[in-house]
Amino acid sequence: MKIKINISSDILTKPIMAEAILETGVLLNISQAHFDRSHGEVVADVEKDKFELMCKALMDRGAKVTKLDTPIRWDENECVECSACISVCPTKVFALADDFSLEVDETKCIQCATCVDMCPHNALSLENNK
Repeated sequence: MKIKINISSDILTKPIMAEAILETGVLLNISQAHFDRSHGEVVADVEKDKFELMCKALMDRGAKVTKLDTPIRWDENECVECSACISVCPTKVFALADDFSLEVDETKCIQCATCVDMCPHNALSLENNK
């Protein structure tokens, strides 16, 4: 399952993710990370049956953990198949079929919202982010 870990500036320099992994023995597969001086944000996969354990370990260290269980929403009626989403998606959620229609594989979505920002017709949306 995909999760988003938000790390505030007051704990940004602490190795909370490493500590949580060592404490729980639960591995995280990090698919996206963004850090600046104000906060950190990590999108990662964790085994579904280990989520509660990892969530508690991270929250005990001051992080906020959110389940990302709602993938990208594609409004086929609004989409003009301009392909803008294809070039910006880091996980290749979007592709063109042989007939040049847009194919969407929501299972690959890491909910980064890059495609939402790029779509000129607002055919893409995320419930949790935008």
